[in-house]
Amino acid sequence: MDRRVFRDSAKAVLAEAYPCRSCKLAHALAGEPLLTLGALAELAAVLPADSIEYNPGALPIGIAPEDIPASGLGVVETIRNIRESGSWVVLKRIEQSGAYAALLERILGELAEVVTPRTGEMMRREGFIFISSPDAVTPFHFDPEHNILLQLTGTKTMTIFPADDEAISPPGVHEAFHMGEHHRNLQWREPFAERGTAFAIGPGEAIHVPVKSPHWVRVGPDPSISLSITWRSRWSYAEADARAFNRALRKFGLTPRSPRPFPARNLGKALAWRALSRARTALRSKSD
Repeated sequence: MDRRVFRDSAKAVLAEAYPCRSCKLAHALAGEPLLTLGALAELAAVLPADSIEYNPGALPIGIAPEDIPASGLGVVETIRNIRESGSWVVLKRIEQSGAYAALLERILGELAEVVTPRTGEMMRREGFIFISSPDAVTPFHFDPEHNILLQLTGTKTMTIFPADDEAISPPGVHEAFHMGEHHRNLQWREPFAERGTAFAIGPGEAIHVPVKSPHWVRVGPDPSISLSITWRSRWSYAEADARAFNRALRKFGLTPRSPRPFPARNLGKALAWRALSRARTALRSKSD
């Protein structure tokens, strides 16, 4: 029996797009027992509280995190009644549970032959599961990881925008995000809509989402379960450190150039930021 999640044809599609372009892939993970609603309710009951996020599903595309209303149900009850609860739930870092760690490693292991030659070792491998009520919206945001979202049940449409479109995600927002001063959610303006690409997916389909590509998601008319498999690379870490160094330069009144897209390595600014961070840490240690 062929237990592969991604066939050779899907990996060929990914190889054409990775790491800079979005693309749609086929997968064979539907029916995985660990990803049923009952199994996910059990997982939610044992994950640490900081590994669970759940919100009402009826949200606008653009919303500040502090404006998101609290859910009135517990997370296990929300998951078991996802059709009626009007919510979306994300279970973060599922690899904290042994069975899910093995599943994540199996899937990512299949992709290493595509990923490693392009961006090097797959670092900080993490998995996130999204359980969503019908018509739920995940607001406009970006993420720092390489990401593939696999749809398991239900349907959803993800609208993705270019990572380098600075009219949508200005340099200052990237820099503040990497300094812990800005939430992943982004400001939404209606003129942005025509600059995105909508990917509609159902069970057996997946989307590759490049690092820092802004996106928002709307679930279809039925409950949805999706698995997001993510990893970091030396390139993604260098991009993040270069953004942080630019933040420091901007505080001195300078206007630094944004990090260059892959395959540029951005090592100069990244190494400068790491040296500056080490110096700050050493100074704080001496003053304590």
